[in-house]
Amino acid sequence: MGDHALLHSVILLATAVITVAAARRLHFPPILSYIIVGALVGPFGLGWIEDEENIHFLAEFGIVFLLFAIGLEFSVAQMWAMRKQVFGLGAFQVGLTAIIFYYLTTWLGLDAKAAIVIGAAFALSSTAIVIKQLIEQSELQTRHGKSAVGILIFQDLMAIPLLILIPSLGQATSDEQLTQDLLHAFGNGLIVIAVMFLVGRFLLRPLFHEVAAAKSAELFTLAVLTVVLGAAAFTEEMGISMTLGAFIAGIMLGETEYRHQIEADIRPFQDVLLGLFFVTIGMMLSPELIANHFIEILLLTLGIILIKLFAIFSITKLFQKTSGVSLRTALSLAQVGEFGLVLMSLAFNDQILPQEMGQKLLTAAVLSMMIAPFLIKYNGKITKLLIGRSYLKNIDEQAAAIEHQTHFTKNHVLILGFGRVGQTVAKFLEQNAIPYIALDLDIQRVKEAQEAGEPVFFGDSGNPSILKSAHIDVAKSAIITYDDHHMALKTLHSIKQVSPKLPVLVRTSDDSHLEELLNAGATEVIPETFESSIMLASHLLIMLGVPPSKVLKEARKVRQSRYSLLDSYYAGEGESAEAQHHQVMKNIITPVTIEAHNPLIGQTVGDIPFEDYGVTLKAVKHNGIRGDHPDAATKLHQDDKLILKGKPSDLNRLEKAIHKGKFKTSAKKS
Repeated sequence: MGDHALLHSVILLATAVITVAAARRLHFPPILSYIIVGALVGPFGLGWIEDEENIHFLAEFGIVFLLFAIGLEFSVAQMWAMRKQVFGLGAFQVGLTAIIFYYLTTWLGLDAKAAIVIGAAFALSSTAIVIKQLIEQSELQTRHGKSAVGILIFQDLMAIPLLILIPSLGQATSDEQLTQDLLHAFGNGLIVIAVMFLVGRFLLRPLFHEVAAAKSAELFTLAVLTVVLGAAAFTEEMGISMTLGAFIAGIMLGETEYRHQIEADIRPFQDVLLGLFFVTIGMMLSPELIANHFIEILLLTLGIILIKLFAIFSITKLFQKTSGVSLRTALSLAQVGEFGLVLMSLAFNDQILPQEMGQKLLTAAVLSMMIAPFLIKYNGKITKLLIGRSYLKNIDEQAAAIEHQTHFTKNHVLILGFGRVGQTVAKFLEQNAIPYIALDLDIQRVKEAQEAGEPVFFGDSGNPSILKSAHIDVAKSAIITYDDHHMALKTLHSIKQVSPKLPVLVRTSDDSHLEELLNAGATEVIPETFESSIMLASHLLIMLGVPPSKVLKEARKVRQSRYSLLDSYYAGEGESAEAQHHQVMKNIITPVTIEAHNPLIGQTVGDIPFEDYGVTLKAVKHNGIRGDHPDAATKLHQDDKLILKGKPSDLNRLEKAIHKGKFKTSAKKS
């Protein structure tokens, strides 16, 4: 089709729209759909695009934005919190897997430089595919999920030395030259990293503070693009891969308060350009090569998966994980990742990889990514099939331990998830002498709670046998407190399978999944954002001068209409609105105005018995000027505003007394 770059781009975009839309329908990873597009329209496919030089140029920016996005997500705090898994499991996994692939590829006839690239690329897994699939399956917080995340964090950390390594391999002409180039490159890399972190620490945060103060979305986006591309250009000028600059820029900006806004701004650029990168990967795939060497490529693909399974299983067993956890972790990570494709793409550009063998290995890597979602999705079933006895035995032992220690518990509440919310619920239950059993998948949290004497146990609440061991048949109710929607839904399905009539309350971050949870059998769903919006609106109205009693009645009406299934908890107990919301609405702040003809005009602040009403005077506002912590001798004038702090019921009584100018000395609660 000639060199019509615009026409090529239109063809790519049109094909991508159709393919990605179909992939979404089939729940197929978008990354792989882009690769299929490249294979279809590329020189080895239908040949619609023969000269992809312009596409390659844009795709390089896709790699830049990919590494920048990885840098944004890279959390030093998270890495340190998971340091045993990151620097233990992760380091050993990458090291062992890379060594195995290095020797195997040299055995296949590749030279040392090509073998280093393949070893490094195949040691890495797909963060995008693994995390997405584990979240969808509610397995991110499981033991194998956490092990997988720890390993993935270390793999991301390896981006820095690997991005320094590849260009050096391409430039070296001998082993001695390679050693010198590597030392020179790593020296340059350390200098570049130090300079960039200093710039990030002392210039980037103030820069973005000023940009954000301008309140211009256009300026903010422009500043982000300038930093990303500027960092990439700087490292490229220093003889290092430009993707390293983007990665470090991402780490620096990821530590600022602007991280989420930056992610939102670069997402359109990143997704489109990254899609083009994977399209160019697809263009390297040759259907003819696959047809002519199908068995060889299939064996290479199976070899990649089996070697990674062996390496990761062995390492996790070495770190004293159970066989079930080890195999499920290995199945989740037994593929080559997008960053591995980046390394291979860079190696092709630097002519490190031989064309035919490199294409075979690239094709096998892509096929391993296509198989990955299925391995992750069925990791539990595969594990039961391969090591069923030991896997089921481990679950049975967990269930037996819970049942033994809670043998006499009945009429209790099941708390499923013992994080911040679960622990708060437990404290309220303890204060009211209501027994409970809590299940959680954070083994450290469970251990600490058990040492403190709490009835908290390690177990997957989505497993019916674990729920049965917690005596769900004689429980009064259950509350699901996970902030992970998928985990909450999985747990709810298991509860309804075992005990269909048990009342279940579900905590959720917002009401976007409310109907889904209710349809799945939740007795009630409590959205945090809904409750916080009621609280904010209540505080706002009271501060604007609306009487607290009226605000509380309005809040009560809203809750009754929203939580229709819990009407009995609010009505019929003979309590006022203030009493019902006593614990929720406390220590609010409200202004009270000294109106004309008020008997208090001319008197002092000390003449008002705030303490008798359980209220604190925070400030007096006179003629628009606020005076905090006023002296008792401060005189009151018409239109002065008293800024009061206290419980709504106390504030309501004092406000009435102030308007009358008469106080009861016995007003203070006993």
